[in-house]
Formats: sequence, structure tokens, C-alpha cells
Amino acid sequence: MEIIYLVLVLWYGGLFFQTFFLHRYAAHQSFTMSKTTERITYVLTWLFQGSNYLSAYGYGVMHRMHHAYADTEKDPHSPKYDENIFAMMWRTMSIYQNINKKRINIDDKFTKNVPQWYSFDSVASSKISRIIWVILYFIFFLKFAVIWWLWLFFPVIILMAPIHGAIINWFAHIYGYTNFKVKDTSKNLLPFDFLMMGEAYHNNHHKHGCRANFGSERWHEIDLTYFIMKVLDTLRIIKIKQIS
Repeated sequence: MEIIYLVLVLWYGGLFFQTFFLHRYAAHQSFTMSKTTERITYVLTWLFQGSNYLSAYGYGVMHRMHHAYADTEKDPHSPKYDENIFAMMWRTMSIYQNINKKRINIDDKFTKNVPQWYSFDSVASSKISRIIWVILYFIFFLKFAVIWWLWLFFPVIILMAPIHGAIINWFAHIYGYTNFKVKDTSKNLLPFDFLMMGEAYHNNHHKHGCRANFGSERWHEIDLTYFIMKVLDTLRIIKIKQIS
């Protein structure tokens, strides 16, 4: 059971910081927080994403490009321009690395106010950091994976953030339902998003890009991340921007 607990903690913990910090804060700035809280969140993102840590700068810029160029040839990830999900993931990774390492010129509108803690990212994104996390996971599995099939979860936790991204960037542009007519193929993947903490309401999000709450268009659209954000807002840890 320890392996299952680890998978669940890393799945939902890593997913929370991806949608809360990288997506809603870095990319869309749907809320504000102090510099100290921002730095703490950087560290928590690294702890929960581990070997697949994503930079707020690289993610934020790339995601803004996705919204600007959704389902066109300039989209960093689109099922319309990739033969399969693995080709899309590879292209996404390449573009993310080029952005994060500033190998390509990016329009200022995509980089404006995107947070970047360069010194921390240089460590958290390093090969050494990723290898250390993989070794720690491996030791944990050696101790607790008493049944062979539990090892099937090992590659999942190593690649969890890319898997999270692929679920939305691929499947939520192919399957699901729509509440709004938009200029792209975004769909709400799940009626009740128990799996992706609100990210599955992708059509809602493409309609209202900077809104903190991805759900609420229908009674069953419950955005768990937003409810956590409301608690943090009440505690004055963050300040949600009121956007219609």
C-alpha cells in the first residue's frame, strides 16, 4: 500500500502545484501572493514534482503561447499537428526546454511578469537533481514494492508532470463536451473532474483564460483547486483576482 500512497501523494500534490502555481499563477496570474510565499511555492513544487520538476518561467511562457496559437502550427502542443501523443509530448518538451533555457526569441507579451527564480531553477531543473529524485524513488520501491506489478508505477512517478500535461493537451482537445464555442478544439474532458483537480474543464478555461475558477458552469463542474485557493485567499496567503 505504501507505493499506492506515494503515487497518490505525488499525483495530486504535483498536479496541485502545476495547476495552482505554474498554470493559474505563472501563466495567467489569476491571483497574487507575496515574494516570500512565491519562493516557498517554488520549493514545494520541486518537492512534489521531483524528477519531473517544471519551471514556472518555461511553463508560463509556453502556456501563454498555447492560448495565443491554440490548434495552429505555432501551438506548442496540438493533436491537430502531431501524429500521436508521444510526438506531441516530445515536441512540447523540446519547446519548453528552448524557452526555459532562452535559446529562442520570445515576444515580450508572452514573458511579461512571468515569475522566474533562475538560481533555484538551475538546481531544481538540473540533471543531478532529477537523478537524485529517481534514485530516491527507486530506493522506496525496493523497500515497499513487494509485488511485481507495483513496479509499473515507477515510470509513472518519474514522468508524472508530462503525463498530466498530455492528458489535457491531447485528450481534452479530442474528447469531452463543450460549454462554449471557442476558436479551438478545447473540451471539458470530465463532467466531474476527480482526476485533474479542475484542469479537465479545458473548454471553460479557454473561454475564460484568466479566471481562477475553471468549473462552475454546470452543477457537476467542481474545481477542487479553486476551493483550496478560496481557503488560501480567506487566510490571506493569496489574493484571488475577481475576473468575470
